[in-house]
Amino acid sequence: METLREEAIHVISKLPDSASIDDIMYRLYVIDKVRKGREAIKQGGSISTEELAREMDSW
Repeated sequence: METLREEAIHVISKLPDSASIDDIMYRLYVIDKVRKGREAIKQGGSISTEELAREMDSW
């Protein structure tokens, strides 16, 4: 797996030259959220589809 720095550089290098700072920040935000989600799954911090459906029904 790429380091966070390597992944950030890779993603930023694929953006067009006209990319704004907001475009760059959004891409880095998405990388962060995906990494945190993967880590949560590894640590058992996820729920099943059935559990999610029950939770949504309670809304």
